[in-house]
Amino acid sequence: MQKNNEYDFKRKRTLRWGYFFAFVAFVVFVIFLGQIIVLQNTNVEEIKQDYISKNYREATLKAARGNLYASDGSILATTVMRYDIFLDFKVIRDSAYTNNIGPLTDSLSLMFGKPRTYFRQKFDAQREKGNQYFSLVKGLDFDEYDRIRKFPLFNKGKNRGGFIVDRKYRRELATSEIGAGTIGMDRGEYSSGLEGAFSKYLSGKDGKRLEQRINSAQWKPIDYWKVHEPIDGQDVYTTLDLRIQDIANSALEKQLIEFNADHGSVIVMEVKTGKVRAMVNLRRTEPGVYVDTYNYALKDASEPGSTFKTVSLLAAMDDGFIDDQTTVDVGNGSWVYAGQPVSDDHGGGVYDISEVLAKSSNVGSAKLITKFYGDKPEVFFDHLRRWKLFDKMDIELPGITRPFIQTPESERWSKGALASISFGYAVRFNILQLATFYNGIANGGQMVKPLFIDKVMKDGHVFYEAKPTVMVNKMASPKAIRMMTDALIKAVEKGTARSIFTPNLKMAGKTGTTRFEYWKPGPNKYQASFAGFYPADNPKYTCFIMVNQPDRSKSYYGSTVAAPIFKEIAGKTFLKTPQNIEKELLVDKKVDLSKLTRAEPKVAVNSGVMPQVVGLIGKNVIPQLENLGYRVDYKGVGRIKEQFPLEGRLLNKDQRIYLTLQN
Repeated sequence: MQKNNEYDFKRKRTLRWGYFFAFVAFVVFVIFLGQIIVLQNTNVEEIKQDYISKNYREATLKAARGNLYASDGSILATTVMRYDIFLDFKVIRDSAYTNNIGPLTDSLSLMFGKPRTYFRQKFDAQREKGNQYFSLVKGLDFDEYDRIRKFPLFNKGKNRGGFIVDRKYRRELATSEIGAGTIGMDRGEYSSGLEGAFSKYLSGKDGKRLEQRINSAQWKPIDYWKVHEPIDGQDVYTTLDLRIQDIANSALEKQLIEFNADHGSVIVMEVKTGKVRAMVNLRRTEPGVYVDTYNYALKDASEPGSTFKTVSLLAAMDDGFIDDQTTVDVGNGSWVYAGQPVSDDHGGGVYDISEVLAKSSNVGSAKLITKFYGDKPEVFFDHLRRWKLFDKMDIELPGITRPFIQTPESERWSKGALASISFGYAVRFNILQLATFYNGIANGGQMVKPLFIDKVMKDGHVFYEAKPTVMVNKMASPKAIRMMTDALIKAVEKGTARSIFTPNLKMAGKTGTTRFEYWKPGPNKYQASFAGFYPADNPKYTCFIMVNQPDRSKSYYGSTVAAPIFKEIAGKTFLKTPQNIEKELLVDKKVDLSKLTRAEPKVAVNSGVMPQVVGLIGKNVIPQLENLGYRVDYKGVGRIKEQFPLEGRLLNKDQRIYLTLQN
């Protein structure tokens, strides 16, 4: 009987548990069924996107910006690879960590100059936290990265050694001949200089990759997910000639220091093509120190003063009002027109037309222009419109100023304004616009657009090649152009610029001395300038120089401050032409390239001169250059496709060498 009671008890207990589990299963089934019904009426994409947005993100892989080159192939700006190193402590096994942590911290201590205990304590703490994306070091160059990845534990890679590499690009200027103000930058909303002008070619196309959230502040790249690789930018070859740029920079800086000026600019243009071969802008940051940080040549518009007399008188020459026989009586060098006083700094008497320009007579210019255009100033202004002097220049570089010319439509117009305009007041221009005008005279009356780009290339293929663009096909009659050229030659040989005359190089040009901010109280402020071209009988280059606020106690005239810069540039850049020039103007560094060894794999750098390494295998050449003490930045693998500095360039002790490699 007792056995039956025990059996019934066990049976009932088993049934109760069975009913309980059946009930639980039924509840789970109902919940599961309910979830299915909810999901059927819910946007699955919203759930998916909500989960992904919280735990994953699509990150941008920046494309490498293309190289910016000078016309001779010298690199102006390049993108270099930098490496950030992170560690994933979760994937490192205990045995691997224990066996390698000692040698690893020894290696890190030697590399970064910190005690091994510093790294050991930091690593132990991060390992205990299970940090999957610990930042070890950032901004390594390739040599440093190549060294650290071979350290114990790190040499096991990402999956066993926890070694994560994040590659980033950084833009660097590769030459000191051209400063940051000219090369410029591209920061999205703000761009300037050559970098900003050609960003559409240089930028490339960014790629994408997926990253997973590690914690509230860290994201880890997922390598196994499909990565959209970036497309690197194209290479842009500018029109700048580093040799001419260096000559212009040196000549300008020397005069700025000599006269303690505030700032200055130089533009050198190739006459036939309009290619800008040099653009220098220097500003004083402290006594005797000048840097290129702002592009005055494009971004500042000022009253040009006497260099504008060339514009005024060419209009009258083209209209036939004046010729070689025209004379004007400047009296004692003082005159009043419509209440506007006009004066000269020198002499008086009767001048022919070439003397008006050569002696830079304000009175002579004002008398001639008001005589012929005083009643119809619009006829005069029509010339300026035809020469595009009313128009903002259509060039690639951003930030160029719009010109200003006071006309009868202006609120401040008066009849006397025309007299002021005739010698360069009541108008404002940037010096590139005036250089373009002078270049038109040098080019026989054909005005061409300034060019800053030669071509766009990538992987050896030319995608775009710039061609000269004619802005004005015929500025004036051949007779007027010839008359003006002769007058500008006379200005150098016998006029205000006679101090730079040399019988060995025929030059044409006009000095300018402008007083600015004359309406403000205080000491007078002046700007000295010179515009011209050379050789005058077969012009090759046009050059415009501006020096702002030279020390008045020394001199502030264009003839003594700006003109000598022109002479130095002309003498040193013209040596590539067949004519003979004074020996002292032909000083140029020449290198005996026969001393250089091109044999592979040995690379000889004799007397600090860069050898030719293009075509050689990078892995053979780079260590040799580094062993000689030079810093080498390179991208790509295989044979060397491009080098900077070029063969024959002198190398400084701490010179950085840039190489582009390609299989």
